[in-house]
Order: sequence, then structure tokens, then C-alpha cells
Amino acid sequence: MNLRCAPPERFRDSLDRVHELVIAQTGSDDFGSRDYLPGLKVLLQSMDYDPQFSEGGRALAWSMVVDVLRGRNEAVRSMKDSPGFEARPILSPVVITGVPRTGTTALHRLMAVDQRFQGLQTWLLDSPMPRPPIETWSDYPQFRRTAAQLEAQYAAAPEHRAAHHRAAEEVHEDCMVLRQSFVSNLWCSGWSAPTYDAWRQAQSEADAYRHLYRCIQLIGSNDPDKRWLLKNPGHIENLDLLFAIFPDAKVIQTHRDPAKALASLVSLLMQLHPLMEDGRADQRGAIMMRRETAKWARAVTKAERVRQDHPGKVLDVIHTDFHADPMGVLERIYAFIAMDIPDDLRPALARRIEDKPELAHGAHRYSIADYDMTEDEARAPFQDYIAHYDLVEKRT
Repeated sequence: MNLRCAPPERFRDSLDRVHELVIAQTGSDDFGSRDYLPGLKVLLQSMDYDPQFSEGGRALAWSMVVDVLRGRNEAVRSMKDSPGFEARPILSPVVITGVPRTGTTALHRLMAVDQRFQGLQTWLLDSPMPRPPIETWSDYPQFRRTAAQLEAQYAAAPEHRAAHHRAAEEVHEDCMVLRQSFVSNLWCSGWSAPTYDAWRQAQSEADAYRHLYRCIQLIGSNDPDKRWLLKNPGHIENLDLLFAIFPDAKVIQTHRDPAKALASLVSLLMQLHPLMEDGRADQRGAIMMRRETAKWARAVTKAERVRQDHPGKVLDVIHTDFHADPMGVLERIYAFIAMDIPDDLRPALARRIEDKPELAHGAHRYSIADYDMTEDEARAPFQDYIAHYDLVEKRT
């Protein structure tokens, strides 16, 4: 986050200013299609109306908007500088999705050990460009900027590292590119944004998905024959759009008891609240718990409908099965995506499973009771989903 950019007195009057700041930083005034402007305008208006920003939080929120718009600008400039990047289609990508906190990250990073896949590294999500050779990454100011921002975030909120550690060089979620179109649930997560969220829920993310496809083509243009491994929990809200841009995608959907997954999600999101807003933590946590429960209940219901139109395209992985027998789950996944697990890859997979790097920074502890909800209340809108995947009765 670029703390050198002082926030404006009124965000709603700063549309021109945020563009001017980005142009000054990059030297380019091309932001591509103007489809991102409505969402950016609504977001800026919401930032005046909804949150109770602290002084520091106000600066952080503004710098985030600047950084994401700069990422879009850098992606468009890099596309112009990379003629022919879009010449080859993205064939049969492997896409991991599911309600947040159902094991998508652990599975994604475990499969990324297989170097036959290519993924979206965190720094390239922030600054899309053709992926350079790995040994040169530290030479890029964009890489160093992402690494410094992550360290600053973890210094300010150390518990966030244990809950969801990210590193500039590791693969991460493609939602970080989708948010460059400013129609994204991520803009409802960092600070209170109900007016933006109400607008977002009435919008299509089709333009954002088209932008994502082009960014993936751009980032992978130096490895056009390498199979993609992608991940984003939010895709279950938009499986129809995902299959529209990746008609031959192989999707892995993870499943977990919603009462546990959603309590973990709200705990993760609330860790950043003290950095952004003054007070209201108990109120915001309770509101967020109910919002996320309703949102993801709708998402899994919609996903089930879309899946019926794409038979054989989705493989289900139960969270407890993955933890009990990760290699067994991998065997199922590799059979589903029509790949083998070479003998020389198995030791590396086994080491990562044994090392449990997701726990290296401590345990993420949370309780649904902190958010004024019971487990039964959280499960109520998911009853059909829970019964279908047997998520509670026999898997506690």
C-alpha cells in the first residue's frame, strides 16, 4: 500500500485524482476498457458514507484503491508492450474453488509443488506482466514492492500471518486481478462498505472475468504450453462465468462444515478491522457473520445449479478427507485432471504434507460465538448442501 499518497478530504470527489496519481507513477494514461469506472465511482462514494475510518485506516484504504488501479494500468500497458500475448488459448486449466476457509489454499499450494503447472504469483497479481525467469524476480521493483507491502501488513497485524500467510513469490488467488474491474466482493472485506456491496450484488462480473482471462494469457505468455493451476473461492458465485471463459476447465470444489468455515473467514477479515476503523468491532463482526453466511449459502446453491449444466467438470473434495489422507485425495484429483503423479514428484509432495507450512506461523484460533451466532444458525441456510456432502453428521 502506497502510504505516500495522502487521502483526499472527500473520496467521492477524487475520481480524477486517483487516475492522476497512477498516471504520475506509471507514465501511462491507458486503463483499458472503461467498464471499471462505475464500480470505482460507487466504491469511492461508499468510502465517504459507510466506514468509520481511523486516520491510518483512511490512508490505507486510499492507498489500496490507488494500488489496484495502478495494477490495472500496468496490466494494460504490459499488454500493449507484449504483441501476440493473446494468440494462444488457455486450455483445460485446473481451478480450485469452494466456500472460503475450506482448504482451498492448502490444496492449491500443495499442487503447486508440481512444476508442470504454472500459477499466479502474488506479485504478478499486483502487477500483471509476462512472468520473467524466477531467478530475476528480486530485480523487479514490482516484486520488491509487493514483498514490502506484505511485511508491513504482517507487522501491523501479526495474527494475520497465522490465519492466511502470503508471500510475494507464492501462488495466490486470481480474485486479486478480478478486483481491478472494481466489481468484487474483496472491496466489501477490508472496511465497512454496505452501500457498495448492495450495488455489487446487482452487477455482473462478466467484464472482470474477461479482464482476468487476458491477464492470465499475459502472465503466462512465456510458458504458453504449461497447464494453469488457478484458485479463487469466489468462483462458486460465478461458475457460469468461469465456464464461459474456460469451457474446458477442470474444477475442484472443496467442502467443509459452514459453521467452521465461515467463523474462520470472519475471524480472518476482522483481524484487519483495527487497522482500518475506529470502534464498532463487535457490531461489525456480528453483521459480517450474517452477511457472509447469507452470501455463501446463495453461492453454493447457485453453484449446484451451474454444475448440472456441466457434468463431469467438477470434482468434490471434503475438507476432513483432505486432512486425513492428502495423498489419497491427490490421487483422485490427478486422475480427474488426466495427469499422473511421477515417482520423482511424490517425495516433494510428501515433504510439504509433512512440513505443514500453513501452520508454520502459528494456529488460527476463533469462535463463532464471538460474532453473535450459533453453529446451528450458521448451518441453517446450508441444510441441503450439508446433507448432500455429509459435512456435519459423520464428519465433526
